[in-house]
Amino acid sequence: MKRVLLILCVTVGCLLMFACGVDTPDTPPSTPPASNETSGTSDEGTQDAPQETPATPEPTPDSTSQEQPDDGSEPEASVPIKATGEVVISFDYTRQTGPASNQHAIWIEDMDGNLIKSLFASRWTADGGFARRPDSIALWAERAGLADMSRAEVDAVSGATPRTGPQSYTWDLTDINGETVLQGDYVFFVEGTLRWKNFVLFSGVITVGDNPMIVQGEAVFHYEGSDRYDALTAGSVENNMIGLVTATFSP
Repeated sequence: MKRVLLILCVTVGCLLMFACGVDTPDTPPSTPPASNETSGTSDEGTQDAPQETPATPEPTPDSTSQEQPDDGSEPEASVPIKATGEVVISFDYTRQTGPASNQHAIWIEDMDGNLIKSLFASRWTADGGFARRPDSIALWAERAGLADMSRAEVDAVSGATPRTGPQSYTWDLTDINGETVLQGDYVFFVEGTLRWKNFVLFSGVITVGDNPMIVQGEAVFHYEGSDRYDALTAGSVENNMIGLVTATFSP
């Protein structure tokens, strides 16, 4: 009986303690709220964990943007410039005796081999002699299209065989149509018929631009015989018909 009464007392005591809001010894204390000094508060009033700000990456150089102009526009293409000034081709000329000699021609081509302008051609060849002796300044006749040239065109470039002495021929930097050429590289030629099929060809490249220039032509001799005549040699006097060729550009 005493044991039953003890159990009832203990039970009643526990009920009274719960009713009065007293924590039992076995109940852990509640966790205190976090301090506002160490945590942030969201717009809705809830607590947020502190966030780390990500590091801003360093900008990498853009090679494409560096190649573009600062204003974003495309680079302009270089504008061709018309040449100004003149080119003078000069050499010493020694007139030869006997037939099938003394014919010569001077002309200008571009770097692609297109005729720019004929400066001079011996009149005998240009005015019909080529038809009778096709070995006479044959390279010029081919490049200039002598067979299709009009009388006016022949007269404009042909002249009499000069006397012995210094000769000079001027290119005014215009083409066969009278248009001024552009700055750049051009090839000058001097061809001389030494005797029959034997000839010499001087050539050189000259730049017409902003600076003066002097160029010496390089000579190539061609010796060829025929049924009636022997070929010339390096010691033949006809080799002196045209001396050292010089082209001078003056802007």
